[in-house]
Amino acid sequence: MTARSETQLRPGLWETVNARYPGSMISNDDVVTLAPLARPVSQCRLTFVSSAGVQPRGTLPFDVVHPVGDYTFRRVPSQARPDDLEIHQLKYPTDGALRDLNVIFPITRLQELVADGVVGSLAPSFYSFIGYNMDPQLLERTLAEDIADAVVADAAEIALLAPA
Repeated sequence: MTARSETQLRPGLWETVNARYPGSMISNDDVVTLAPLARPVSQCRLTFVSSAGVQPRGTLPFDVVHPVGDYTFRRVPSQARPDDLEIHQLKYPTDGALRDLNVIFPITRLQELVADGVVGSLAPSFYSFIGYNMDPQLLERTLAEDIADAVVADAAEIALLAPA
């Protein structure tokens, strides 16, 4: 095992993705080292980031028909109930999520992990966006950086990321 592979959660990830999806736009020659936690998870503040298109009811819907995607995100209060939330998404089947939002946006499960002492606390907000974005540079320069700034402002020590 090389020093490079020991610093990665999944050594060879980019090679695997590119082998399975020839012609994909993914390339990464830089190593992003894993950041060790300073404290146990049971003492840390967690946030959740998802491309599920979940948002509080009554807030501005995502633009699900724009040809290059919507590069905005929505804050979801981490103490919200699933009934307080809705999905604006056309790019994946939402039938299961409409029956139980936790299959795509596990807000109740994360609240339970805090109640059970597995996770220390939840950041005030979770973050959701729609995953259909056709400009990877714009995705990185705006959406990803804006969400990262919001996560840091919330003083989250752990960010759980989940694609829809």
